[in-house]
Amino acid sequence: MPHESKPDRRMLLLGLALTGAASAETRSKKKGDEEKDVAADELLMREHGVMRRTMLVYAAVAEKLRTGANVDADVLNRTARLFRNFAEDYHEKRLEEAYIFPAARNAGGDAGRFADVLQEQHQRGRELTGWIGSVTMHGSIAGKNAADLAKVLDGMALMFAHHMAREDTLVFPAWKQGLAEREYRETSEKFLDMERLTLGHDGFADAVKQIASIEEAFGIADIEPFTPPPPPVAATA
Repeated sequence: MPHESKPDRRMLLLGLALTGAASAETRSKKKGDEEKDVAADELLMREHGVMRRTMLVYAAVAEKLRTGANVDADVLNRTARLFRNFAEDYHEKRLEEAYIFPAARNAGGDAGRFADVLQEQHQRGRELTGWIGSVTMHGSIAGKNAADLAKVLDGMALMFAHHMAREDTLVFPAWKQGLAEREYRETSEKFLDMERLTLGHDGFADAVKQIASIEEAFGIADIEPFTPPPPPVAATA
């Protein structure tokens, strides 16, 4: 069998290397383009998804506490830290309070009417997050703290269910409507840059991984058990 000459082999290897580099660059550009295509309202709502999952954890933990089940205080403390860093310090302060609420107030109507209440609820949420962190920082939950903690977790879950529903259906649309198309594109890029700067390049993906790990620890990672049974047979007259 004829031997491949050294120059030909070098050229072959060089060609493969260049092809691989070009493919990697193409994949990198494609990934970057996909990230740039995240619109501002989509970014806000996907962040709400992480926050809603946190509130579902709180509701599940509250039920465990009421029934006397053991709750891992360290994991609950980690949940509160995730909400503080991702929701309160980043999403609420840097996006909603800096950009969305002022625009909603200027828009008036229902969006403007809710803006002040939503800001007050942010502040109350921060107070409650701090309290949750303080009662879970020593690795155990017992006695009166368990009953009080269940009430606080339920209260936060209910408040933010109403809170985010109003933002998604009233406040965010009013804010978006007040922006010209070019402003909206620029704001989308600004929000995505802010997410990366504050949380790191993979900040959103990391937050999703964190809440998934927390759900696993509390036994609520599988959503199938939350599917209700079929409705009962209606009584006939």
